[in-house]
Amino acid sequence: MSLPTVAVIAFNQFSTFHFSVPCIIFDDILPDMKLFHLTICAGEPGPIRSSHGLIIDAPSGLDGLSNADIIIVPYWRKSSEQPNRDLLNALRKAHARGAQIVGLCLGTYVLAYAGLLQHRRASTHWEFEQDFSQRFPETTLDTNALYVDDGSIVTSAGTAAGLDCCLYLLRQRYGSAIANKVARRMVIPPHRDGGQAQFIERPVPATTQDERINRLLAYLRDTLDQPHELNSLAERVMMTRRTFTRHFQKATGTSVGEWILSERLQRSQELLESTSLPIESVAAQVGFTTATSFRDHFKKKCNVTPSEWRKSFHYSNR
Repeated sequence: MSLPTVAVIAFNQFSTFHFSVPCIIFDDILPDMKLFHLTICAGEPGPIRSSHGLIIDAPSGLDGLSNADIIIVPYWRKSSEQPNRDLLNALRKAHARGAQIVGLCLGTYVLAYAGLLQHRRASTHWEFEQDFSQRFPETTLDTNALYVDDGSIVTSAGTAAGLDCCLYLLRQRYGSAIANKVARRMVIPPHRDGGQAQFIERPVPATTQDERINRLLAYLRDTLDQPHELNSLAERVMMTRRTFTRHFQKATGTSVGEWILSERLQRSQELLESTSLPIESVAAQVGFTTATSFRDHFKKKCNVTPSEWRKSFHYSNR
């Protein structure tokens, strides 16, 4: 049986990390077992130079895509820049003949510019969610997933998620045993729990332009372990309940309950990272009535459990 051919496309100003990920995984990483034929293809004419000055001498151009089973776009230099027409046509032609097309991180933009993501699900770096959705509204973007497989199109989230995606592609063809062997050789987990949600920054504004609300926010942060009701909070700022909820929403952009929940979860992350307190104690210190409620809310927001968060981010693991 012939080995699958993987074509990795190189562009000027390429990211050395993003480019190296598929090259490592799909090259001869297992010395006793060849799994793929790997080829590097220049995606555009001219010198192929990284932002740090490294130069690639690609053995082929877009003609190298004609017989590839898997075509990987490992990155793209600028979300607002449309790739050259020849590349986009080559990707469309390869997809039409049945090749699997893969976009890692901002490489998803190249697939979208080629029209391959219309009415499909996709993933890209969470920082580009708004930009991508505005440019390609017909694509359903999953900003939590580490990678998304939508038939013959596979896309991944930002940076290191390219490793997860490439291991997934390897697992598709050779099974978990081989994928796990490759992961061990690379000293990385064969599968990561959760998705991008655990890495997305969602800062809660420390202050607003409303001084009464600012004082209340400081009070709430100091008393997260206590129960709070709208009526008592409204009295504290000397407003009616209706006026208070309107002022709070205007000042913070969210409801009182949502703000308190977000603060409690953010504080719980800090405790999980910096202490060895039992999960039940963390839950109590941030105001959850039960550990079960805490775990449910934490899992919903971060897509991992509190214990998994601690395992990944605790100070003893840094």
